[in-house]
Order: sequence, then structure tokens, then C-alpha cells
Amino acid sequence: MAARVRRRGRTTLLIATAAVLGTIAGTCAGYLVQADREPTRLPSLSQPVVEQAKGKGPEPLSAAQDRRVKVDGDLRKLLVERPKGAGDGAYATDDEGEWMTLAEYADSYTKPGDAFRNLVGDEFRRAAVTTWSESGTRDVEVRLVQYRQEEKTAAAGNAEGQHYWAEDLGDNHSWSVPGTGDGMAYVHDEPQRVAGYQPLYSAQAHAWRGDIAMEIWIYDTKPVPKKTIMDLAERQMERL
Repeated sequence: MAARVRRRGRTTLLIATAAVLGTIAGTCAGYLVQADREPTRLPSLSQPVVEQAKGKGPEPLSAAQDRRVKVDGDLRKLLVERPKGAGDGAYATDDEGEWMTLAEYADSYTKPGDAFRNLVGDEFRRAAVTTWSESGTRDVEVRLVQYRQEEKTAAAGNAEGQHYWAEDLGDNHSWSVPGTGDGMAYVHDEPQRVAGYQPLYSAQAHAWRGDIAMEIWIYDTKPVPKKTIMDLAERQMERL
């Protein structure tokens, strides 16, 4: 939705006009004063040479320290590691995660066609995902979604949109994810109920850093503890 622009009132227009006239009058007075003064001698164009500081410049960052090198590499290597002994999740991945194409990522939305068009407009670059099952009843999915960000800060927009939908579910508790600014984790008390299946509880976390958005979902037949989603979100953000 386009931002609303407040209409400039008549009083504002009069003030602006007076300010312009005042500026013109001041400029004319300045010219008259300068005309009666002796010309000021200009400084010499030749300036003393400043010696270059001795010693070596700062050492370049190593690949481990340079975040740009890290995030431009294999995005799957930035995914949080699966717990030892964890089983395969609903989205089959290996221990290092898998790539998600634009079409696959868009298909995870309720309206894939609209999502696909929005992602193209948001300069989607790539996405990586890892999933696993644990404790016999719990499924976990972690995604890293990277954007080109030549025209807009889409990673922040991704997190903002996910916050909106998470809060819209209702019956949830939320906490800030430390070290992320506006990152949030949610635990939903009311389970999803479908005839013939056990109630399904969920938790999620969303945050962003630079051009990468983090998305985490946990599903279980039992309520998901706050510690479970918070620890996972913190560990994932530490890798970014």
C-alpha cells in the first residue's frame, strides 16, 4: 500500500513563500556589501605535501572473519547442525541440508502463485533447508532465505511478514531472540485439530541478518517448550 502523503496547507505555503523572499533579499544585501570591499587575496594553489604515515595498513579480514565471504559461500553450511541420532524430517535432507528452488519455496505458501510473483519482486536469490524428527513425535524445519537486496531490504521484510502471521494465529506466547534486534520466537498453545489425527502443537521463530532471513518451525503432538524454540533460534543466528 502506498504511503500516505499529508497535503500541504495554505499556511505552510505562505510561510514557504516568505522564506524564499527573505533569502532573495538577504542575498542581494550580501552582494551590495561585497561590492564595497577590497578583493580578498586567494590562497596559493600549491599546498604542502603531507607525508604518508609509516607502517603497514590494517590486515585484511580472513575468510572466517569476513561475513561477506561467509554468506556468499555455500548457504547450506550456515544451517544449524541436526542433532545426533535425529531421523529424517518431512522434507528429505541430508546432514548438510538441501537447496530449495524459488518454485519449491513459493509452494510452501498457501497461495504459491502470488508468493512466486512476490519473491521475484523481492529479488529472491536462493534458499537452503534442513529438517529432522526427534523424540518420536517432533518435526523440525529450519530455512535460510537469501535475497539480492539491490533495490529493497527484503530479508527484514520477510521476517516482518512472518511476525504478522505468527501473531495472527493467536493463543501464543512470544519472546525476543537475543542478539537479533527484532527477531521473535513464538509458542502456540492451541493445537491444530484435524479429524483422524492427533492434535498438533507448534512453535516458530523468525529473524534476519544482512540479506538472510531465518525461518524455524517445530511441530509436536505435545506442547513445545519455550527453551526448545529459543535455543534453536539462538544457535542458528550465531552461525550467521
